[in-house]
Amino acid sequence: MKVKVCGITSVADAVLSAEAGADALGFIFAPVSRRLVAPEVTRGAGLSVGPAVARVGVFLNQGLDEVLRTAETARLSAVQIHGQVSSLYVRQLAAYYPVLRVLRPADLAVEAAVWRDHPGVTLMLDAPEPGGGQPLDWDALSGAFPPGAWLAGGLGPQNVAQAIRVLQPAGVDAVSRLEAQPGLKDPAAVRAFVRAAKQAHPQSYPQ
Repeated sequence: MKVKVCGITSVADAVLSAEAGADALGFIFAPVSRRLVAPEVTRGAGLSVGPAVARVGVFLNQGLDEVLRTAETARLSAVQIHGQVSSLYVRQLAAYYPVLRVLRPADLAVEAAVWRDHPGVTLMLDAPEPGGGQPLDWDALSGAFPPGAWLAGGLGPQNVAQAIRVLQPAGVDAVSRLEAQPGLKDPAAVRAFVRAAKQAHPQSYPQ
């Protein structure tokens, strides 16, 4: 089970999350976010945690050139793409970086078929309001959740194990339920989330 701690805004929180066992750190470059971070912080975080922990840049409806410039400056390992973008845009990005393509439940049926066989693109299912802390209805999605996809949306230490049992994602991602305040991680919550996700056993949800 891969675990991503998103909304990192400082080198200290990057180190905290890596030491807790996170496989990936998320750095948000969408200007509308309260967790907006400078590429230089991401680069410094990468130097502090080492190459084994992936640095994922989060973007929303931003141009291809802007994403690529930021990714280079920040020394990203991968990019996470939200918003209304074309399949061509995603494929162009995937020529440079692994892509996490974020979908809402309403987009799942069509988009899952588009990216099923594309090796550079991994799907992530998130809530309609990313970072809002509201979990999805996992039981309603259990028959349609794509194999190999990641799950986000309202995950935290108290519910991530149940989400993994129901949907069996390849990875999980959390932001708001791991914070003391927006942009500042709660160390105990980060450690508990990573531990709960790593110890969860994907299996059919008990009926």
